[in-house]
Amino acid sequence: MEEAIEPSTTEETSEEVTEETTGLLDDATPEEEVSADPKETEIDHRDPEEVKAEEGDEPLERPEWWPENFWKEDGAEPDLEGIAKSWMDLRKQISQGTHKAPKDGKYDLGAFGETAEDDPVKQHVVGWAKENGISQAALDSLVSEVVGMNQNATEEYQVNLEEERKQLGPNADARINGMVKWGAGLVQKGVWGKDDFEEFKIMGGTARGLAALEKVRSSYEGRIPVETAPVDGAPSKEELYAMVGDEKYQTDPVYRAKVEKAFSQNFG
Repeated sequence: MEEAIEPSTTEETSEEVTEETTGLLDDATPEEEVSADPKETEIDHRDPEEVKAEEGDEPLERPEWWPENFWKEDGAEPDLEGIAKSWMDLRKQISQGTHKAPKDGKYDLGAFGETAEDDPVKQHVVGWAKENGISQAALDSLVSEVVGMNQNATEEYQVNLEEERKQLGPNADARINGMVKWGAGLVQKGVWGKDDFEEFKIMGGTARGLAALEKVRSSYEGRIPVETAPVDGAPSKEELYAMVGDEKYQTDPVYRAKVEKAFSQNFG
């Protein structure tokens, strides 16, 4: 059994001891210098500018050697996805040989879609590609763009054509057919030539133009007869005459106005 440390009973008589010690930490002070543990000290060997950029102090700047079209200006960072896709597309073109002009001069014309073989624009473009050694990929890109523009223009024209028909009213087809027969009759009589008829088609290509031609025609023919086409949901001729015979036609102004409007729509 270890002996406990007992305080000394020996009295110090030396005159050199001037101050009593009270503990192990008597000499400690608040200003004691603390040394860092070398194991916990980590030295960063990275470039200070790189560390600063990672901490988000300022946006990245595009290096001169990085392609401008693969740099996200809004996020100030490289477009890695874009450059990867571009690389894959390039590899595909090289593997398929579309990055250069075909050796035999025979291009794949699939990009033209349903364009007729004898289309003059198509023939010109293909001939131009052969003369200038245009790659298959470049030809496909050009043709796809032009064909897409033509389709958009066609759709817009069709929409406008329908709008012109609406302006002519419910008897649009009857009015158009009547003027076509009138123009064809002038050609057959020798009054107009074929060139005149082509100009006539241009003039009557809009609702306003057709209406103007109708006025010219009626100025010397009188009222133009129009073969009316039945309107969906509108009463038939027999029903209209029956409505006129109704007693309400004489006594009810609203009913009479309704019948008159129906007659106007059906008979012009």
